[in-house]
Amino acid sequence: MKIKPLHDRAVVRRLEEERTTAGGIVIPDSAAEKPSRGEVVAVGSGKVLENGQVRPLDVRVGDKVLFGKYAGTEIKIDGTEYVVMREDDIMAVLDK
Repeated sequence: MKIKPLHDRAVVRRLEEERTTAGGIVIPDSAAEKPSRGEVVAVGSGKVLENGQVRPLDVRVGDKVLFGKYAGTEIKIDGTEYVVMREDDIMAVLDK
């Protein structure tokens, strides 16, 4: 199943965080927080401005991004978890 977000929304797949600290301590799944990094898998057409024009999104499919811990709405499609969020909820694009 494919998903196409509307307007200024993006679909992000969370990236796994490191499970080991710098000191070598392994963090169990029950104590680990949800990652706040992800990869953009789909983007909408853009934000509709007050004058009716559409401004394209700054993020593109394949971008690695940082977002807030409670940003967006979590969905599950074909067993994979995604987060649908507005472009405003994305804080940064990570360099490759």
